[in-house]
Amino acid sequence: MELGKNARAFISPSDLTYGWDNCHRCLWLYYNHQVKAPLTMPLVGDLAEMQELSYIGKSSGEMHADMPEGKVHKHAGWVVSKPIVVDGQETPFAVRGKYDLLMEHPDGTFGIVDCKFQAKQSDKSKFYAAQLEAYAFALENPAKDAALKISTAGLLVWAPVKIRGKTSENFGMELSCAWYPTKRDPEFIANRLSEFIKMITGACPPSKDNCEQCRYIDTRTEILANL
Repeated sequence: MELGKNARAFISPSDLTYGWDNCHRCLWLYYNHQVKAPLTMPLVGDLAEMQELSYIGKSSGEMHADMPEGKVHKHAGWVVSKPIVVDGQETPFAVRGKYDLLMEHPDGTFGIVDCKFQAKQSDKSKFYAAQLEAYAFALENPAKDAALKISTAGLLVWAPVKIRGKTSENFGMELSCAWYPTKRDPEFIANRLSEFIKMITGACPPSKDNCEQCRYIDTRTEILANL
């Protein structure tokens, strides 16, 4: 299996959730030709960083009572996996991404925590399971570092409750915090990675119905062609 000149070899954990559940044509174009619509979420990024930094050095009990026992081991760590094997054959692809928090448990195993800031509390652990499993896969099958045993994973979610404060210089936001664990499932991520790689190395798939990005590209191309 060989990659094209502009193909992307590293699979982002988030593309196994957002990208996979959306338009495969857009995903194919990104991994084969590095074509992707620009996306910026500055406020979300700032809030997420604030959330993650607040947990450095904390124990799970200080973060949420329902979390498994442990302490924050690392923050914002990059991971790169060994080449992914599909149908018994090593591929040029590997998982690469940056997790939010890595917890260390008393038994010597580790846990992945993905920090989220949502408009309201809701359990989206099922949706993000592939992303969390991808981090676990990379940590258990690293390209260079020593392998770690990942026993737990989950989402730590902040959501706004109300504004607090009485003056323009003293406003604050009260937040709720919830823990949504996911169940480890190595077979699930192995299947998702296999499907993902077969899709991006195959023929360009059709556009997903109502894909706004595809509609924009196709309509713009059509208009320009007829000028």
